Amino acid sequence: MPMSAAEFAVTFKEAGRSVIATRHPWREFLDPTALSLPSSLSNATTRMSQNLTRFLSNYCLLLLLLVFLGLIYHPFSMIVFFLVFAAWFFLYFSRNDPLRVFGFDLDDLVLVIILGLTTGLALAGVFVNVLISLATGAAVVCLHAALRATEDILGDLQDPFGDALLESPRGDYSGF
Repeated sequence: MPMSAAEFAVTFKEAGRSVIATRHPWREFLDPTALSLPSSLSNATTRMSQNLTRFLSNYCLLLLLLVFLGLIYHPFSMIVFFLVFAAWFFLYFSRNDPLRVFGFDLDDLVLVIILGLTTGLALAGVFVNVLISLATGAAVVCLHAALRATEDILGDLQDPFGDALLESPRGDYSGF
């Protein structure tokens, strides 16, 4: 069954909040001692999956920074980008109560549409710069995710089944 527009808006908001809430320290993210070449393509894709999951918020902030820097020769667009980013953050992701405008509650879906159109119109003049910045950012993110070793974060990843799969009700299986 397809998701309704209102459900999409709520899901989008929850995803944004979880990205913001899961930021890890930059010292851990940028630790040069954690960088090494993967032993195989399989190892690289596993690293990418684990690092993208763990450092998603850091990667999103890095992409935003690269887009912002891509607009360095367009000072007006930089200001507009900052204002649009602040509008998304304060009007959509950081509030819990419905937004009231002229005495009416504004639905989340309507707010997403308004902010999305505003973002598109505000950055339409520098579309190529934004696209190149996003492509460069995606390459940097993929490279970092593949090169960052994951041995130090494996202890932080939790098994959804807890210790249930580690302990057997019939005892230790090591004595065959």
